[in-house]
Order: sequence, then structure tokens, then C-alpha cells
Amino acid sequence: MRLAKPRFDEEFDVIVVGYGFGGATSAIEASDAGARVLVIEKMPDPGGISVCAGGGIRIAADADQAFEYLKATNGGKTPDDVLRAFADGMVELPEYMRSLVEVNGAKMIGIGRTREGNYPFPGTGTLQFIDIESVPGFDANVSYPHAIVNRSRSKSSSGANLFKVLEDNVRRRPIEVRLATPARRLVTDETGAVTGVVVETAGATRTIKARRAVILACGGFEADPAMQRQYWQDDQVLPAVGLGNTGDGIRMAQAVGADLWHMWHYHGGYGFRHPDPSYPVGIRMKRLPDWIPGTAVRDFKLSWILLGKTGERFMNECPPYTNDTAQRSFDVFDPVTQSFPYIPAHVVLDEEGRKLYPLASAVYNDRNAVRYQWSADNLKEVELGILRKANTVEELAALLAVDAGMLAGTLNRWNAQCAQQRDDDFGRPAITMVPIATPPYYCGKVWPVVSNTQGGPVHDARQRVLNPFGELIPRLYEAGELGSIWGHLYLSGGNLAECLITGRIAGREAARAAPWDAADAKASLHSV
Repeated sequence: MRLAKPRFDEEFDVIVVGYGFGGATSAIEASDAGARVLVIEKMPDPGGISVCAGGGIRIAADADQAFEYLKATNGGKTPDDVLRAFADGMVELPEYMRSLVEVNGAKMIGIGRTREGNYPFPGTGTLQFIDIESVPGFDANVSYPHAIVNRSRSKSSSGANLFKVLEDNVRRRPIEVRLATPARRLVTDETGAVTGVVVETAGATRTIKARRAVILACGGFEADPAMQRQYWQDDQVLPAVGLGNTGDGIRMAQAVGADLWHMWHYHGGYGFRHPDPSYPVGIRMKRLPDWIPGTAVRDFKLSWILLGKTGERFMNECPPYTNDTAQRSFDVFDPVTQSFPYIPAHVVLDEEGRKLYPLASAVYNDRNAVRYQWSADNLKEVELGILRKANTVEELAALLAVDAGMLAGTLNRWNAQCAQQRDDDFGRPAITMVPIATPPYYCGKVWPVVSNTQGGPVHDARQRVLNPFGELIPRLYEAGELGSIWGHLYLSGGNLAECLITGRIAGREAARAAPWDAADAKASLHSV
């Protein structure tokens, strides 16, 4: 919004919107560069979806090889200079993380241990992971009671550990943090440069000056049904982690002229709805090991198959990166019936499969959510009605509302393929295949689930936001999953690395901008 004569209630050099991994890293870097920094977060608790992350941070031993992998996995949808900056950042991350963990003695693992990418693209052999294995004296259940951060709740997850490291670094610096303070609009001057942020706090609005720049690090739009309807064909996707990411940063950036990219692309899998409507998010089905075609798959069994509304299989239930691309098979529209034949789909398994492991896990960051943990034997979910039980195939068909002959044929074909250890229909890895032949049978409705979106404002290699003509919107930067680089296929651990890499860049760049209210402000606009 353009204010003719803005009356600012207070001022900072750099304002960071959002307090997850990206916002924390941006604030740390801007503060270390000498800027006076304010971090605002719309939710009453920090961490966003970052604190619930269960994986590690992607790093690389060689920037050139990492760049080759990034080019392949992005399919020509992200500029080379942006990917090159990311590849360089992946190589620099180990040393940066060593500096961050000094704050509390957190233990890092994984450096030097190859962890190939999800697909056999050139450069995959240079990829590794960093995990924050532990933080002395830290218990996520105590420090972050608002968040369910892993399956067992017996120990903190890598994501919670990493956020603890970042939060302790923020607290060590003269960075002001304000929670329950949503940003509403960006303020611009007559040149279009961003000069501040309108925020809401305690029911009132305040206009805060950003003398140098604003960094948007407030995530995507996975919890906003209206934006889902506009950017995705399917609008029945469940958010996986929380309700805070509703596209605020995207709208604010659009309002000052930002272009958008990657809006169709989201990271997700499939899972269940909780019967209690006050439970805020989808419950993702069990995290599965990833596999690379032509290589050995870790020894695990997938206890279920997925069926469409007619009682037939419609997909490989275990694609190479299940929790990233499995949801794409659901997104089919039938113009004859004017419906989505695979939403919701039906998961089907038998008694032996029910005993293997918990089918799903609850992960969220919401202090008002119903406390819920999936049971170890999946029987609590039968009592709740998430899963339903049938003693015969005929009873199962009645529960699914499908033809009993069709269902029997589907199960017979599946069991025959399990016996020969070859899925002729969809190419599911043989080692994952188990028959469904021992009653009782279990079924439940499953929907596509979005972990996080990748779309948002277009940015350059310096994290500066661009308009549709490729021109800078002065003094506006972004970090993290807001306007992510991932435009085609995701790389496991990539968003976590992105929060740190782009947060470092955005924080440094924002702090370097000359104050716009200085005497030479107009001359400095071209350098921001």
C-alpha cells in the first residue's frame, strides 16, 4: 500500500516477516551485518512448519556437481544463476552450521557421508545430509509443547533440534521478536520501493518503518483453501502441519507488483482425516524409505494398496519419493462424471498388514489442536472410525461401496502379482509388495496431503523479489519456502537447506541496503 505521508509508529533497519528456519536465519545474518532487526510472526508460537521437520539439511561436497543435480531436478523452471547460488550455499552450509551450534553445543552428524538424491540425476553422488542429532539439555516436548514433532514423542526430532539452535542464536543477538503479530500490508514510496510493514498487534494496527529492507520468510499457502482452488486443479488437499501458512507473503508481494512462479508445485503425499473437526490437519501415512530405480531398496514392506472409487488400483503406492510425488496420482478429473475418481481414495490392508507398524503419524504445530498420537497397532483408529474393519471381502466391498466382484478381482490380481514379486500394473518395487489375503480386512479414506508449497514471488540469485518484467521491487527480499526454487521435482531435505541458504543471502543483502531516508536515498535505490 502506498501512503502519501506515512506515519511510522517505530522503525528498524530490517523487518523479517515469519519466524521459522528462513526467518531466523535471515534475522541472524542481518543482525551480524550490523542491522537493527525486528522479526514478526503471526502465530502465538514460533517455528512455523519448520519445527516439525523430521529430516536433515541437504549439503554438497562439490558445487559444480550439485548444480548439475539441481538443474535436472528443476526441469528448466528455475534460472541457472539462482540454482548456482543455491549449489554454492550447499557447499558452505557445513561450516556455517558449525558456527551456529557453538551457541548450545548441539551435535551434528552426517557430514562426509554420501546420501544420494531421490533420482539418479547427474551429480547425485556429491549430496549429503546434516542432521542435528541432539542438543544438550533440550527436550522438544518441554520447550515446544505446542508442536508434535515426531512419531514417538520420546525424543526431539531433527527439525526441533535445528530450530532450538537457531532460536538460541537469535536470542544471543540484539534481535527483537514479536509473536502473534501478523503482517497485513507492505508500505511503498512513490518509486515503488518497500519502506515498511503494516502489522496487527493486540487488535490494533501499527506501521513500522524498514529503513533498509523487508524480508518475507512467512512460508507458502498450504493452509489456504481459496488459493488452492485457484492454483491447483484439485481443491481437496489437506495441510499436513499447521494452519499458519495462508499465503500472506504471496499476497503482500503481489500487491506491490511481484511476479509468481512454481505455484502448482507442492511437496506432499497422502493420508487420513481425523473424525474430530477440531483436529486441524491431515495425518500423513507412514514415512517410507525413498528408492532410486535400478538400485537396492531398503528392506521394508508396504502393507497396503490404494483403490479408486470403483475398487481398482490406480497408482504405484510407493513412487521413488513417496512423500513428495505420491499425491500427483490423485489429481485426475473425470469430465464425464464431473468428479475426481481417486479423491478420496480407499486404503486397503489385511490383518497381517495391520500388525506391521503404525500406518500414519500425527505431526503439527498448533497450540489449540486436539492432542493426538496414532496408535502402535492401528486399533485405536478402528475405534475412532478412521479405519473400518470387515471380516470378508463382501463386507469390505460394502464398506467401500464398490462391486464385490470387482473388488475380489482387484485383490486376486494383487495377490498373484505379490506371489511373482512383480507389479505389472504400476511398477511398485517388488520388495514392498505383500499380499492382502488374511481377514479381517481394514479400509479407510485417504486424501492428498500437502506438507508445504513451493510457489510464490519470483526472486533473483540475491533473493530480491522481481516484478513480471524481471525488474527489482526495491528493498523487498524473500527467504525459505516462500517462492522456493523447486519447480519440477523436489530434493529431500531441500527446503530445510533452502531456508538456511536463502536466509543467509537475504539477511546479508537486506542489511547492505543504504537507508532510504538518508540524504542520498534516491541514488541508493539502484544498489539494493
